[in-house]
Amino acid sequence: MDRNQILAALRERILAFATSRVSRDHAEDLTQETLVVLHEKYPAVTDLTELVPLAFQVLRFKMLDAHRKAFRRGEYNQESVEELPLADPGDDPATQLDQQQRVNRLLSAITQLGDRCRELFKWKLEGHSFPEIQKLMGQASINTIYTWDLRCRKQLLSLMGGSWK
Repeated sequence: MDRNQILAALRERILAFATSRVSRDHAEDLTQETLVVLHEKYPAVTDLTELVPLAFQVLRFKMLDAHRKAFRRGEYNQESVEELPLADPGDDPATQLDQQQRVNRLLSAITQLGDRCRELFKWKLEGHSFPEIQKLMGQASINTIYTWDLRCRKQLLSLMGGSWK
């Protein structure tokens, strides 16, 4: 049996041993690296009784080296990105409190407005344009609607304390 046939038979044993310790892909790589070392550094070793222990010793060194390298890179402590929780996109509690207080002030101020201003704001919030609001309110001039809008916004601002914030 020539050396290439011996290495081919030995490859299967090396691969089986490596696969029992690591993943199949990693075992294939380790087996290939072991055979390269045997071929390049130990061409004179042809006896099967010497070659088998030598091959497994080289394989163990390769496995330890891969283990140290993975440990050094932190690959053992890595978590899958898919398993990590997403950051909460919500506002922080202070911002939420500030926004809630503004909403409460706005609702309080709106209840103090007259019916015409509340209707005007309601239709604006529903997405109606000024010409549509003009028809809904039964006004002949759109300028009247613009004036009412300006006055209602000023009144709402003053009811909220003079500031939107």
